[in-house]
Amino acid sequence: MKQKDTSRQPLPSHTEGAGEGSLKQRTAQGLIWGGFSNGVVQLLGALFGLWLINILDPDDYGKMAALVIFSNIASVLQESGFTAALANKREPTHEEYNAVFWFNVIVGLVLYVLLFFAAPLIADFYNEPVLCPLGRFAFLGFVFSCFGTAQRAYLFGHLMVKQTSIMQMASITISGIVGVCLAYAGFAYWGLAAQSLVYVASVTTFAWAFSPWRPSLPKDPPPALIATLRPAWQMFGFSSKLLVNSLAFQLNNNAFGVLLNRFYPGGHIAGIYSNARKWDDMAIATIGGMVQGVAQPVLRESRRPAPDPSHVGGGGSAAVFRKLLRFTCFVSFPCLLGLALIAEDFIVLLAGEKWHDSAILLSMLCVYGAFSPVVTLYSNLVISRGRSTINMVIGLLNCAFVWGGIIGLHALGYGLHEMVIFYVALNIAWLFVWQACARRLIGLRWWHALKDIAPFFVFALAVMAVAYFATQSLPISWLRMCLRIVIAVVLYVGSLWIVRAQILRESIAYIFKKK
Repeated sequence: MKQKDTSRQPLPSHTEGAGEGSLKQRTAQGLIWGGFSNGVVQLLGALFGLWLINILDPDDYGKMAALVIFSNIASVLQESGFTAALANKREPTHEEYNAVFWFNVIVGLVLYVLLFFAAPLIADFYNEPVLCPLGRFAFLGFVFSCFGTAQRAYLFGHLMVKQTSIMQMASITISGIVGVCLAYAGFAYWGLAAQSLVYVASVTTFAWAFSPWRPSLPKDPPPALIATLRPAWQMFGFSSKLLVNSLAFQLNNNAFGVLLNRFYPGGHIAGIYSNARKWDDMAIATIGGMVQGVAQPVLRESRRPAPDPSHVGGGGSAAVFRKLLRFTCFVSFPCLLGLALIAEDFIVLLAGEKWHDSAILLSMLCVYGAFSPVVTLYSNLVISRGRSTINMVIGLLNCAFVWGGIIGLHALGYGLHEMVIFYVALNIAWLFVWQACARRLIGLRWWHALKDIAPFFVFALAVMAVAYFATQSLPISWLRMCLRIVIAVVLYVGSLWIVRAQILRESIAYIFKKK
């Protein structure tokens, strides 16, 4: 008897059932697990990072910074926005996951072959012969990654935050141990490349272990392969715009890595910036990753009619978004501005005077970093509404301004600090563009957005100023850094408690299981 074909059936949801409760409960669980895991992941990354920068020199980081943009762009092309496209579907089928899997495998392998033969040209562009073999080794990362894209999309779309957390924590630990051991053995930048490679391979392995979904082979390739890939092509209208936006994002984030290696040969200046950006990105990832893990699925689900008041906000997409926005600002502003406050003591004390210039750049980048998770939230809102074209246009415009500004400032004779100030100011100002989109999509008024963002920024900025001036005269670095942290935490939490900030009380109540 012929069995029923279930390939077009929706896959079972891991977010349904009585055990999961309402959207509000699942959102809170996702944020708590996401915050915990991202905090642990970034802490582990920080420990391994401090270990490495005490062994390696800025030049080693500069060489890797020259290659990062090529690996990242190849990874974006291989993924092609399908993770978000699948997450944006209410009930993705096995067919769609299977199409994404085989598309990623084919594109990933093709891209590696292209970059393998392009490696000598990359080395010639930077006038660094070692980048040819180093690039061919480092580019293997997105080959490993292409075999896990569909599995990671499944975990993301089904709000399996706990499994994703374990995957990230285990992978950062394994790869960090490998990187430190190779650096101690004298492999220098080869150790950094191996660390990145092992991390990607570990993530892919754990994604296969945690995701119940498995790909299926076409029976009679190549005709059956074409049919297998057809659902991916049908999603490409949506995902292609996310692809372009992701390319713009990578070009934006890696503009300094490319241009500084070109402007200042040798990699030293690029390495100094790369190290500062690494610490800023770690802090951003702690907050942004927590929001990213739940924002798009939750905002997508908030478009459905709320069956009861227990749903987040209880008043539609605008209420859900404002709740997430307040939480993001509540956490992001004190964390990132706090890192800016202690950056100099932190870097010099733990990594040595050779990284002092990185500490100054880190303080500047953290100001932009404070707003970065907010921008991530706005971007997820646009994607969740199916408006990937808007997301794409905003990303391209931002990228054009960043590259044009940096090149223009260098041509006028300005240095690295002026370039970073321009980059920070531009990306903060870009928040107004995102808010204009939110106003159009969900009716979020400018005044409401300002009420959700400004109080937390003002409180955090005032607290950091008090902590800075209160400890400025202390001569001992570690004591000054510790006192600044204690003063900032006590003043920030205490001041929000006094003004009866609802988001603070709700967070404390949830943590301690109070109603």
